[in-house]
Amino acid sequence: MASEVNDILALQDPNLVISKVFKLCITQGDFATLKEGCWLNDKVINFYLSLLMKRNRDQLGSLKVFSFSTFFYSKLQSGEGHAVVKNWTKTQDLFLFDLVFVPLHLSMHWALAVIDFKSQTIQCYDSMGQRHDDIFFVCKYADFLSQGKPLTFRKCDIPVFRKIMVWEITHQKIL
Repeated sequence: MASEVNDILALQDPNLVISKVFKLCITQGDFATLKEGCWLNDKVINFYLSLLMKRNRDQLGSLKVFSFSTFFYSKLQSGEGHAVVKNWTKTQDLFLFDLVFVPLHLSMHWALAVIDFKSQTIQCYDSMGQRHDDIFFVCKYADFLSQGKPLTFRKCDIPVFRKIMVWEITHQKIL
């Protein structure tokens, strides 16, 4: 697996499509954002959150998870607000889900708002925030939370997580 991931990350054509599903495609250029020290782009986050929703939908007994696209929050915050996004859930009843993820682009980094209908709470997981400095990385928040796992990972785990994500996105399967 490590060899395959290294081969993918070593590719030099940023327009080469590596993975395509959910009406999304990930190019080698998108994968470059998963290299250590880089900021993830919206396409990688949308693709990964879609994989998490599929995993949970396919596993009996899993939490029911819905994720908005990375564009939802910025559209909601725009001048037109709710009018722009009111139809985004026309075919989804959000109250049927256990967790709803809302990726938030906050200037230079990503955070994750999580609406937990079971506990009737809204939490924000921000890797740059003071309250969660020992925890890092929006996609892993969603991964752990969607499995009902405690957030036990730390910043030093991120390089390995990023390589695993390359494999998962390439194979369109969460490990």
